[in-house]
Amino acid sequence: MLWKNKLFFGDNLRILREHVADESVDLVYLDPPFNSNANYNVLFKEKSGQHSHAQITAFEDTWEWGAEAEEAYYETVLKGGRLAEFIQAFRVIIGQSDMMAYLVMMAPRLRELHRALKPTGSIYLHCDPTASHYLKLLMDAVFGVENFKTEIVWKRSSAHSDGKQGRKQHGRIHDVLLFYSKLEQTHTWNQRYTRYDQQYVDQFYRHVETDTGRRYRLGDITGPGGAAKGNPSYEVMGVTRYWRYSKVKMEELIAQGRVIQTSPGSVPAYKRYLDEMPGVSIQDIWSDINPIGAQADERLGYPTQKPEALLERIIEASSNEGDIVLDPFCGCGTSISVAERLHRKWIGIDITHLAITLIRHRLFDHFKSELAPYGVMGDPKDLESAQALAIQDRYQFQWWAAGLVEAFPSQDKRKKGADSGIDGIIHFVDDMSGQAKKIVVQVKSGHVKVGDVRDLKGVMEREKAAIGCFITLEESSGPMRTEAVSAGFYESALKLEGKSAEKFPRIQILTIAELLAGKKLEFPRHNIATFKKAERKSKVREKQGGLF
Repeated sequence: MLWKNKLFFGDNLRILREHVADESVDLVYLDPPFNSNANYNVLFKEKSGQHSHAQITAFEDTWEWGAEAEEAYYETVLKGGRLAEFIQAFRVIIGQSDMMAYLVMMAPRLRELHRALKPTGSIYLHCDPTASHYLKLLMDAVFGVENFKTEIVWKRSSAHSDGKQGRKQHGRIHDVLLFYSKLEQTHTWNQRYTRYDQQYVDQFYRHVETDTGRRYRLGDITGPGGAAKGNPSYEVMGVTRYWRYSKVKMEELIAQGRVIQTSPGSVPAYKRYLDEMPGVSIQDIWSDINPIGAQADERLGYPTQKPEALLERIIEASSNEGDIVLDPFCGCGTSISVAERLHRKWIGIDITHLAITLIRHRLFDHFKSELAPYGVMGDPKDLESAQALAIQDRYQFQWWAAGLVEAFPSQDKRKKGADSGIDGIIHFVDDMSGQAKKIVVQVKSGHVKVGDVRDLKGVMEREKAAIGCFITLEESSGPMRTEAVSAGFYESALKLEGKSAEKFPRIQILTIAELLAGKKLEFPRHNIATFKKAERKSKVREKQGGLF
């Protein structure tokens, strides 16, 4: 089936090259992961030795100079052109640092995104001041200086001071969005507007109609330049002037109540209503879109999540309904969700199964039956590809396998030390108390034995879990299944009308083969709370009109 919307797991450079056709995309938004909280000087420190990993593998990672960065550097240089010249200059200035690794990894991706954009297309690169100046030069090299449109400043947090911690610099409260078009004049553009601030309204729209309550201001309707500019002269309400409108048009406006005289003998003026004005044209400083607060309904707990209002402004301004929006670092899927709501087609790419699982839940929670069909590419579809993923990266395998039972991966064990014995967690509510019960999930990609099931029992006791799920790539043994049965059953407190209480095995062993064949984890599904639920959205068609 040829899906209109696609969600890819994998390295975005490979996916762009193999799956995204030339001039097929209308709008690109990308927010590449970058550890901007690292000490700035560390990012420029020369690196030595070989590293086996330079590609982003999780949203918390940073880029490192190593063998892969070196390879990417020479690949870009050997292709020649302005981009090769810029990259070589950067290496002279920056050296073999993490910052240089970031730039050489971004360079070929930007080249591929340029190739994929239609002549009417645009790209927004989201970054922060740590690297925005270098990225702008890369964008100039790839897209051309003449196609630079705007450097947008988004105020992403409120003012704060780190002076007590010894910080001797200004607070950093903004991100940068670099807006480029594929060609200079052909890019899609839909002007967007923001509300007038109250001070402006009070100053200029100070008149209020007594019968309707509508605010208005008075506008000059005399003809500038008089007869020399072709403006007609005639009498209106006892006043003769050169006017902007013909006499017939003026009479129509008077009949509509749009031309008034504030006092006898005063020059008539045009009544301009506030609620008919579009607002203030969007400028390059965006301080009206708040970051996602701790209690915000749209907050999903993903570290780099951006507010939907930010993506809505970008997508509405630079694309039309039916256009294709591409996000090659789609994270928790804000751009994807907004594109879906605004009736755009979309392509999302991410290199973690954590992100892919979260996006799938988010889309379902947002749109339910309204969700347009989409395909997920790159995740294992059969036992052989699951085995390959386990060999390639067991942590990615664990994230993916946990997603098969709707579990949220518990942690990135590569960073957080000792293994807690939990690879995923599911929460559910099955009584009127509203208190969530817990299911702990373990994933094993290697040899399994009966002792593993006993260990899961211990984890369940420690975590006070109602149910334990043991996912294995291998087939389970008879002793393992016997040990699981000995754990007994969990009896749900919620009884459906006319039915007895539901019972579920306290320990359930599921093989990857069974899960791929459609087998489900058994537990009360009346109210699953694995992920924070995304808000329900409606894909209504709304046009920006008057703001008041």
